Amino acid sequence: MNINELNNSEENVKYKYCVSVKFNGSKKAYNFGTDDETFRYGDKVVVETVRGLELGELISDVRDAETHQIGVALKPVLRKATAEDVRQHEENIGEEPSLLKRCQECINQLALEMYLISAEYTLDRTKVIFSYVADERVDFRELLKLLAAEFKCRIELRQIGPRDKAKIIGGLGSCGMETCCSRFLDDFDIVSINMAKNQLLALNTSKLSGQCGKLMCCLKYEDEAYKKLRVGLPKLNALVIYNNEKFRITSMNLLNNSARISNKENAVDLTIDELKVILASNRKEKEKRTSNED
Repeated sequence: MNINELNNSEENVKYKYCVSVKFNGSKKAYNFGTDDETFRYGDKVVVETVRGLELGELISDVRDAETHQIGVALKPVLRKATAEDVRQHEENIGEEPSLLKRCQECINQLALEMYLISAEYTLDRTKVIFSYVADERVDFRELLKLLAAEFKCRIELRQIGPRDKAKIIGGLGSCGMETCCSRFLDDFDIVSINMAKNQLLALNTSKLSGQCGKLMCCLKYEDEAYKKLRVGLPKLNALVIYNNEKFRITSMNLLNNSARISNKENAVDLTIDELKVILASNRKEKEKRTSNED
């Protein structure tokens, strides 16, 4: 049997049960397959992942795989973790600083432009995974040779983006709380500047950006609510006619239902509902003028 046939046979394995497993330092849970119904929430288990053997913790009891309609091929739970597995896992974690130090020395030796973020052994120590960030693509062939000779195992160098870096390192956001990515986010959603516009925020990139330098993930949380609140409302600085005078909409606060219209002589505070009435009246007047001209 060749390697492709072996992989295909593994993918076609069906398991009676599935369980959710969380790994050290990760907020995301992954599903694995098993035929053992004795697994329970909180058990430490050894599983096979695309990276190799890893130790994780069950955050669910066993569930019927068909009932939960797991639509992807499941990797297996190999066994309940033994005391030796737990000891080895803790030893691997303890060696991460020395892995980082030695890898950084090799990076400096080769004068590579890459910033090392993390290093970790697989449970059986057959592979070391190094994560790094870099502005451009890095030719790390020589680095791989140095690291393989140093650690006598397989080496994986994984380039990650600035958002993944922020998730790994963690920190405090502008709200004073731990960053969302390191606290609870599993995946990164697309965040656009239009979300800031929907919320009528000042388009100051430095204030809208998180530690990763990208737009803050929290801009997406209330985007749908603001879209609904903005239905029927124009952009800021739109022209309106009020008491036969021309005004521009200079501010709107959708949450406290307030708006301000101003011209050179006057400024008028309104509720959003009152502004909508003015806008509707302006539209009727415009339609009336258009009808008379025709």
